[in-house]
Formats: sequence, structure tokens, C-alpha cells
Amino acid sequence: MKFPSLQDREIENSMSQTDLKKLSERDKEHLWHPLTQHQTAAPRLGINKAKGALIWDEDGNEYIDGIASWYTAMYGHCNPYITDAITKQMKTLDFVMFSGFTHRPAIELSERLIEILPDNQEKLFFNDNGSTAIEAAIKMALQYHHNRNDKKETLIAFENGFHGDTFGAMSASGLSSYNGPFEDFLLKVERIPVPQEDNLDEILERLRVIIENNSCAAFIFEPLVQGAAGMKFHSAKGLDTLIQKCQENGVLTIADEIMTGFGKTGKNFASDYLVNKPDIICLSKALTAGMFPLSITSCTLQVYNAFLSDNTSKGFFHAHTYSAHPLGCAAALAGVELLNSPEILERRVAIEKAHKLFASKLKGHQKIAEIRTMGVILAIDLKIQTDRYGSLRDELYDYFMSQGVNLRPLGNTIYTLPPYVVTDEQLQKIYDSMEAVLELF
Repeated sequence: MKFPSLQDREIENSMSQTDLKKLSERDKEHLWHPLTQHQTAAPRLGINKAKGALIWDEDGNEYIDGIASWYTAMYGHCNPYITDAITKQMKTLDFVMFSGFTHRPAIELSERLIEILPDNQEKLFFNDNGSTAIEAAIKMALQYHHNRNDKKETLIAFENGFHGDTFGAMSASGLSSYNGPFEDFLLKVERIPVPQEDNLDEILERLRVIIENNSCAAFIFEPLVQGAAGMKFHSAKGLDTLIQKCQENGVLTIADEIMTGFGKTGKNFASDYLVNKPDIICLSKALTAGMFPLSITSCTLQVYNAFLSDNTSKGFFHAHTYSAHPLGCAAALAGVELLNSPEILERRVAIEKAHKLFASKLKGHQKIAEIRTMGVILAIDLKIQTDRYGSLRDELYDYFMSQGVNLRPLGNTIYTLPPYVVTDEQLQKIYDSMEAVLELF
């Protein structure tokens, strides 16, 4: 069979594009977008190109990707080091199922990740996105106790947490804007406030009561930063104490590092700020630098060993077709190599310093309720009331885009979490747009 060459396709496509509608118009014909009320939403913006910290729309307008496309493209869009690694891998092994087989990219990635993960982590389980990493972690925790003949069905989670949109992940989440229609179908979860300097004793007492009155399987949390809640920070010392209390009572601890992982909080992982390390860790997003859908659920040897038995049914019978996809593993390997390279480390430090300087400049502004920074995260709570996806939030978003900056406010919180490769000039433009927006309300 003769296949058309890439050159033939390019000629055919270029000829057929001349009379076609714009991407934003064609999009409306068949596509259903996430987090969108299509009855009232404006047309989706067609994006044609991305490079470094920039994206370009179909009209040639340039935007700084101030949130690294949901915290994934941390080494910049189309990073040649990562694209070359994927290209090289796809010419050798494109894909093979991971049940019954293994391959070099997965093995090498496991070796590299174990080197940088908290030192209690020993085993890695592959999934295909953040929600499924959480789903696997919750199932691991529930089955861990089941395999030890100790049925436990209750999860402990923070108020206002977010862990994904599949049912287990959604159960652990506490944002009603996502969960509302499904509340009657979720797993049993008991919630506690996040620890701050002044409420730890109260939370510890609440935790004690929950553990005493429920069969608690696991405590799941976003360590130090609740992303979807509005980049809200909490105390590392307080979280450490809660983890210790859970582990003393046989409750597994699950750290959702899907947003925080790979350098965003200043350390490789937010869990690196903790003395008491979680039993299970979930990774995705920046894992593959946004190049490929892949996620990992890592765990301690103690968790893994609970699934070893002559009884086949005690194995972890959970799978994804694209588990450990070689191309995703190749992208992740390249990303891990870049993470602590001199160039990326220098930029991580520079962004953190710039954030702190900008925050000190705006501190005390009459229209700001709070401004905070951690690593490459900068968040500003505005003194306004707005729904999470209300009209004012949309006005803020539209203003940022009009300034050539892609920022997505979370209710009354505006924030940036830029790619590590963002330039000083691009970062200043983000700051300028944030400062200017204060004059709009």
C-alpha cells in the first residue's frame, strides 16, 4: 500500500485551508470544552503556535503563557531538548502495552525519579493524567487495608481541596462548583481545615474525633498549596503534625503533588518541606512538561508489600491502556534532566526573587486583601466578591488577554505560575498587567 508522504499532505492542507473558516468558528461545530458554559461563553481562541513562554493565536497575536498552560509547560513550549527526546524515542519504540512487558524509558524514568523523590518512595505505578493518579492512590489505600483484613472506607481531606474530576478524585475534592450534581454518589469523606499558625490544636482535636469515630483509610492533601482553591498556602509545620498523627493511627497519607511537583514551590516537591513524608505521592502535569499525558502514583515499600500474596486477587488489578507510554516516559526523562540543570535552577531562583520584590511593592495596596509568594507561585487576593466563574472574573481574564498575557483568575484571586524559561521582560509584563488591573474596579 502506498501511503501519502508528509510533503503531499502539507501541500494538500495548504491548498484546502484558503477557503476554510477560522479555527474559532470551526470549533463551534463539534467541540465541547472543559469548564465552559457554552450557552454564554465567547468563541474559543484558536492557537496556532507556541514557543518558550509564548503562544500565538491564528491572527498572529502574541500572549505570554503566565500559567504555563495549567502548570505543565514549565520548561517552555516546544522545548527542543524534550521534543528531540520524544522524536528519538518514537523512531525506536512508539508504544507497547505495559502489562506483561517493560521497556527502557519506563525503567530509566523510575530510576531517575526515585533519586529525587522523598527517600521513603520505592515503587511507581503509571497512569495517564492527574485524576487517574489520584484514583489509583485512593484505590491503593482502600485495598491496602482490605488486603490486611481491615476494611476501611473513610477518607480524610482538606476543606476546599481539589484532586480531579473522576469519581474518587472528585470525592476527595471539596469545591462544590465542580462536585454539586454528584454529591450523592461520592465516597465517604471527612473534612478538616488546612493548618495555619493559629488553628493547629483545633484541627488536631477534629482529626482525633474523626479517626476515633470512623474507619479511616487515608488522608489526602495538596501539600502547602491548594491550587484550584486560589493558590492558598498553609503551614508546613502544621501539615507535618497532621501526617504524623495519621501515620501513628494507621491512616495512609497521600500527597497530591500534581500541581506542586517539579520545582514550583522552590524545592523539587512540596513534600521536601516536610519531616514526615507521605506514604503515597501523585505526580502529573510538569512530569512530561505538557508534552504528553502521563502520570505516576508512587508509594512506599510497605504499601507495595501489602499487595504481595499467593492469592492473585490481592494484586492491584488496575490498569490504563497507555500506562508507561514510551514517548511520555522519554519526555519525562528529559524534563527531569532539565529540572535541576544550571540554567533552569538559575531561572527558578530569579523568578522567586522577582515575585518577592513585586509582592513587597504591592503590599498594603488598598485593593489587595492578600499577596503571597512561594517558589515560582505569586497570588493576589483582590478585595472584591465574585463567583468562581462569574462575570467579573471573565472581565479580569479578558483584560489580561487584551494585554497579551494569559492568566486565569480563580474567583477573586489573580495569580501567575510562569514557565521557568520566562524572560525578565516577559515577567515584568505579567506584573504590569496585574498592577494595571487594580485600577479596573
